[in-house]
Amino acid sequence: MRALLLSATLVLTTSTFAFADDNCGDKTNQSDMNICAAESLKKSDAEMNRVYKEIEGRLKDDADTTKLLVATQKAWIAFRDAECNFQSSTVQGGTAYPFVNSSCHDRLTQSRTEALKVYLKCNDGDLDCPVPGAN
Repeated sequence: MRALLLSATLVLTTSTFAFADDNCGDKTNQSDMNICAAESLKKSDAEMNRVYKEIEGRLKDDADTTKLLVATQKAWIAFRDAECNFQSSTVQGGTAYPFVNSSCHDRLTQSRTEALKVYLKCNDGDLDCPVPGAN
């Protein structure tokens, strides 16, 4: 069981560091890595919020669907936060925690943004898309 847990931790940590390396270049100390990961998350969060607001704008005449969007986003945020707390639990309290936690949040936020962008490509009449096409 310990070996399985250690293997899972190494996979999660490796994927987090690989992701951060793409975004944070050649940072060589933990403080710079933490700052870089936080800045990357801030940019990703701003992009997600921009896309979300665009979807809200398209739903302005549909209060019921807007409520569903809001509920979905709140549930997704709760999932993201819980998932990242779980993923970074092995380094909680350590100097790498801000980096690992922010990197997880960043990765999941970017993924959510891409999922939201799909809704912006809906065509009017698409039965599996709740967002009207752009006018």
